[in-house]
Amino acid sequence: MKRFKLTVLLGVLLLAGNINAAETILRMSTTTSTADSGLLDVLNPVFEKQQNARLEVIAVGSGKALKLAENGDVDIVFAHAPEAEIAFVNAGFGVDRSAVMHNDFIIVGPEADKAGVKKALTAVQAFRSIAQSQSEFISRGDDSGTEKKEGELWRDANIKPQGEWYISAGQGMGAVLEIADEKQAYTLSDRGTFISYQAKLDLVLLFEGDPALINPYHIIAVNPKRHAHVQYQLAKRYIEFVTGKEGQAIIRAFKKGGQQLFFPDVLK
Repeated sequence: MKRFKLTVLLGVLLLAGNINAAETILRMSTTTSTADSGLLDVLNPVFEKQQNARLEVIAVGSGKALKLAENGDVDIVFAHAPEAEIAFVNAGFGVDRSAVMHNDFIIVGPEADKAGVKKALTAVQAFRSIAQSQSEFISRGDDSGTEKKEGELWRDANIKPQGEWYISAGQGMGAVLEIADEKQAYTLSDRGTFISYQAKLDLVLLFEGDPALINPYHIIAVNPKRHAHVQYQLAKRYIEFVTGKEGQAIIRAFKKGGQQLFFPDVLK
């Protein structure tokens, strides 16, 4: 009888432990460029240890990341699509939107540079050169922040990209860089992912520095008034962490091959 009671007690304690563990899970949707860079592998364990929590990260394009948050499938979203983020907050799906960091977009391609992208004075001019030369271009095609920026550049160039030279991959940034490398094609990349993959690519950086290519990242908690089940208090603590002194210092110190991938927006 005592053994039975002890077994039941252990079962209850294990169940309680599982419930407590479930209550400390923070679900995050984020863009593949954030995940592929490796930053979250450094940033998140620090928060997990401090809060006795566990982060579950879903890496997709920014559009899909925001949709997961809109549906209440995650507690927090870390994205780089400013217009879509503002629309998300204005529609009442997100709260506490906070600037975290930035890097920039770059145009990469084959060293031979058939399209003459290196000679361009602006990103729009570079895109026109690619289209005019019918050089292969790999698009994310995944409703990501990178694809949204690409779309802006094509619109500003008054070009609707189509034809065999324009390939929509429907893949994340890392995969698109590998496809572009295999085909020796051009693509638009965030700097962080390119630096992370650079050692295994033959692609080279051909265009950078246009102010139109600045790439800001924001973090947003899912509105608990829309989805009562979300871990809002834990999400708030994560926002405080990544925008606070320690999180910002980790972002600033994060490098690959001696190159800084992201620049903190709060810690100056």
